[in-house]
Amino acid sequence: MGANFRWKLLSLIVLVGLSIYALYPTVRYYTMSPAEQATMEKEKLDKLRGDALNLGLDLQGGMHLVLELDRSALRDEEVPEAMARAIEILRNRVDRFGVAEPTIQRQGTDRILIELPGLLDKERAINLVGQTALLEFKLVKNDQDAKRALERLDRALAQMQGQTAAAADSDTTEAGLVHPLTDLMPFWPDLPYGGAFVPEKDVPKARELLASANVDSILPIDAQVLWGKSPEIYQGYSGRILYVLDRRPQLTGKGLASAIRRIGIDPTRPNGAGVNLTFNADGARVFRRVTAQNVGRLLAIALDDQVASAPRIKERIPTPRASITGAFTDEEAKDLATVLQAGALPAPVNIIQEMTVGPSLGSDSIHKGTTAALVGAILVCGFMLIYYRASGLVAIVALFFNMLFLFAALAGMRATLTLPGIAGMALTVGMAVDANVLIFERIREEMRAGKKVRGAVDAGFHRAWRAIADSNITTMISAGVLWWIASGPIQGFATTLFIGILANLYTAVLISRMIFDLYTSRPGAEKLSI
Repeated sequence: MGANFRWKLLSLIVLVGLSIYALYPTVRYYTMSPAEQATMEKEKLDKLRGDALNLGLDLQGGMHLVLELDRSALRDEEVPEAMARAIEILRNRVDRFGVAEPTIQRQGTDRILIELPGLLDKERAINLVGQTALLEFKLVKNDQDAKRALERLDRALAQMQGQTAAAADSDTTEAGLVHPLTDLMPFWPDLPYGGAFVPEKDVPKARELLASANVDSILPIDAQVLWGKSPEIYQGYSGRILYVLDRRPQLTGKGLASAIRRIGIDPTRPNGAGVNLTFNADGARVFRRVTAQNVGRLLAIALDDQVASAPRIKERIPTPRASITGAFTDEEAKDLATVLQAGALPAPVNIIQEMTVGPSLGSDSIHKGTTAALVGAILVCGFMLIYYRASGLVAIVALFFNMLFLFAALAGMRATLTLPGIAGMALTVGMAVDANVLIFERIREEMRAGKKVRGAVDAGFHRAWRAIADSNITTMISAGVLWWIASGPIQGFATTLFIGILANLYTAVLISRMIFDLYTSRPGAEKLSI
């Protein structure tokens, strides 16, 4: 042994040190009890989780969704661009949401596959990816115009229910005259909060009435009605506000520069969550003009055809900022900020398939996969010890370092471990043992030919190297091509296989050779247990 051996030993020490460093967050995070995680600061826990090896949807559970782009308002030539834009926006939403290693990929001409590992809240996941996020700022009609519009709707609905045109056009309240819509408004003709108040128990009936009529053709051409997004409390009643708005928006989400979730921005809800909006240069200019020209009026902030809030403009607002308030939970406000920041989808998307993979199923997959891998490793190690005796220990040591380097590389690359990835590890074990079998058989042949231990080891490694390199490099090329053209779980299989084979070229040749060199360098080493 000389300088060459010392360099090999130094490289091994460095690689083991780096591997331990890369794997420490993974070991620390996945060995923590729920109680320990609860007591750790959120920022530190999030960092620890971010540095740890990620588990795929099949191992930790999560959401599997297939979305279909609504092509009804698109021409055929517009679909590819709309799909590309939708995928980009959905990826931005998911990235800002903090899902580790999501899968977002195109399927066919108008479908998108999304997998969100670790996200088990079905409704939250659907709201996150399915919301169009069309943000509009619209002026609320004054009380007189709003009443005329609602009365016009009332008359049209009454006609649909069979009243005579004369009775429907009458403004009197004669006995027997029915007002289908306004009869559901206990404070009519007052308009609290700038809109018609409908108690929560009557909201479904009011929605059904409006859905039964072509509201856009009944209302004036410059007006529309939208429901409030959140319930309101008025004089002891819980209900929803039906707003009458200008149809043309004053400002849209295109004028938005940022959206940030904040607590306590609504004085009436000190602990309530909301979203602070900051406009870009064009949006700020329009916002200043609108607030200057409409002091005293209500400006509704509408998201996906629902009014999130409708604050009154008290004065010209010179700053390029606004806020969305309402009965939001902290998570709802965070998700709203996420979708607004990412932008509106170019067309609505419909969720045509959804599946929740529970954590118990993921845990069962981990248990079965780990058990299978351990049983396979034990059987392989047992065979190597029985068939190659003490030299089998060399193969086991090399296999241990192979797995150490493989897991460390996956953790360092922030890769995701999936069940196909575990299958790739099982194949790596087979390839690693195969390399040692080639070496041992060549050493046996040299010893049968009469060579001494030292010479047999040198010749065995030299003769086996070409076969080992050929089989491993061709497998790496196959794994690389598979990684390049595949996606999702198959890509995970290719990743673990490629890294495992690369580690095998180091462990099966250099580490095994170092151990044999240590043994044969001893005085009197004339026999080899192989």
